[in-house]
Order: sequence, then C-alpha cells, then structure tokens
Amino acid sequence: MGVRVAVAGASGYAGGELLRLIGAHPDLELGPVTAHASAGAAVTDLHPHLASLSGLTFEPTEPARLATADLVFMALQPEDSAAIAAQLPDGVAVIDLSASFRLADPGDWAAFYSGPHAGRWVYGLPELPGARDRIRAARQVAAPGCYATAVILALAPLLAAGLASPADIVAVAASGTSGAGRTPRPGLVATEIMGAMSAYQVGGVHRHTPEIEQALGEATGTRPAVSFTPLLAPMPRGILATCTARLATQAADPATAGPDPRAVLAEAYAGEPFVRVLPAGQWPSTAATLGGNTVHLQAAADTRAGRVVVVAAEDNLVKGAAGQAVQIANLMLGLPEGAGLAVNGVAP
Repeated sequence: MGVRVAVAGASGYAGGELLRLIGAHPDLELGPVTAHASAGAAVTDLHPHLASLSGLTFEPTEPARLATADLVFMALQPEDSAAIAAQLPDGVAVIDLSASFRLADPGDWAAFYSGPHAGRWVYGLPELPGARDRIRAARQVAAPGCYATAVILALAPLLAAGLASPADIVAVAASGTSGAGRTPRPGLVATEIMGAMSAYQVGGVHRHTPEIEQALGEATGTRPAVSFTPLLAPMPRGILATCTARLATQAADPATAGPDPRAVLAEAYAGEPFVRVLPAGQWPSTAATLGGNTVHLQAAADTRAGRVVVVAAEDNLVKGAAGQAVQIANLMLGLPEGAGLAVNGVAP
C-alpha cells in the first residue's frame, strides 16, 4: 500500500497534472479527487488523456473527505485554499499550490491579494539553501509560483555570490496559456491567442513580484528590487524567463575578468537533479522542458551594458506547479526526491 493522497481542485490544469504524476508514482495511492463546479463529472470528461482514471468522478471539496488521506494537494484559488486548510486535522500533511501561504508580510498580501492574510508556511523550493531540511520537517508547505520558480532559480546564486546587484533586477517572462487556469476568458480564446504575444499586469502589479523578492532576499541576505513583466505566449505550456541584473562593479569591468556567471550557476546547482545549466553557447527553450520537472538555465555577462543575463525555461505545469508539489511531497514523506518525476522532457 502506498501513501494515500487527495487532490483538491483536480479539475484544473495543475490538478490534472497532479493526477497524471500521482498515477505514475511508485509510492503514492490516489484517494479523494475533488472539484467545485465539476463535482459529479467524470475525470476523463475534463482530462481525457488520463485513461487510467476512466470511471472515476470528481467529488465535492469537503474537508472531512480530504482528511481521509495522509497528504492533501490543494490546487485551489487562494481564498479557497485558506478556508479548506483551516478545517483539516493537524495530522494531515498539506501542500498548497496557491499563494495563500507564501508571503510572510501581511502588507504584501494586502497589496496583491484580497481577503485576510492566512499566515505563512514553509516555502517549498527545494533547491534553495537549507530548504530541503525545512521541507522534510514540515507538515504544511507552500509550493512556489510558476514564474517565481524560474526567476528565483535563475538569480539566487548570482546574488549570493555578489556577482549581481539586488537593487536593479528586471525579469520578463513569457508563459503558455495554461498558466491562466481553466476558467474561460475572452482574452484566452484561440482566436485571440494564435499568432500573438501580449503583456499583462505590467508595472509591478503581478502577484509573483513580492514572492520573488521575498525568496531572493531570504536566500541571499540581500534586499532585492524586482521589476517583473509577464507575457502571454501562444502555446499551451512553458515559461521562458529572461532575467537581468546590474553586474557588481568589479564583474562589470572587462579588465578585471570577473566570475563567469554560467560557472557560478553550474557550481551552485552541481548535483541538483532538476536544474540543468546548459553547455556554454546553448540557450534554454521551452520545448526541451515540456513534461519534465527540470529548469534549464544559461547565463552571460553583458559587460557593455554592465548587466548579467540569465535565461530560464520550465514547464509551468510540472516544475512550475504539479511536479514541484510532488517533489515536495517526496521530501515530506521520506521518499526518494525524484520518485514519480521525469528529468527528461518530451519532444517534438
């Protein structure tokens, strides 16, 4: 018998990806699968690719039913996650994929979200210094946001090494449409998306901005200021983030031959199963990460402009959401960290 897990919010894209990964996991047993509006519908009505779950239906999202599992994945809206979490018994482990428990500062929460601040859980980005020990010891973990995962992993080692300045960080990231969720919206229909890219939530108002600043600051002992601009790309999956920061004075001077930013990343992530620093001259592509729980990174120093450039690619539904949640669950449950997760992507 495996560890019994429940998925709340299983009708959405991240929830469906959780079902796919749990179905192939050697140590997890799928328990309650819940939804709100889709309760009573067949799982394969919304996720026809999950043929192994034929005959299974979505149940209503009731805390008592979720509590029959050993661990609950919550792929819900923030206000719903906070309400459900408050009703689960202390003995049930919980991983929340929403933003409900990511932010420490109630002021940041009030500036970017509605409703009361629910508090903060352990932040579940395993590749950050000391994070694995905190995750293993926790019963409640907040999974990072998809954009935040890419930007934080791209920049944290460079800030920690003093190669980049935290005072002037710019991140521009393009995401596939699945990042916007499953709820129909006029701006997400195929007629509007095909052949077009567009920016949204410009000017420092995207909800992942305070999360990125908080995690980078805590991991590197700095006070970062991040200008983050998201783009909507005409593809279902993937994130490509281009992150730049001003080079520290010595590194910006070609005569001093400062540290190679790629070498700094390679050293920081040596041995990490789910972060790949690409060979020199090779740049990340979203296609190479599809289906895998891996972030691809590459970096270069633009000494003419005095900036370091890091490009990160990931599958927003895997390492950016469901895959990372399973990685967290493996750590919490004492299982091999990579159980049920693919390093390789799917191509073409």
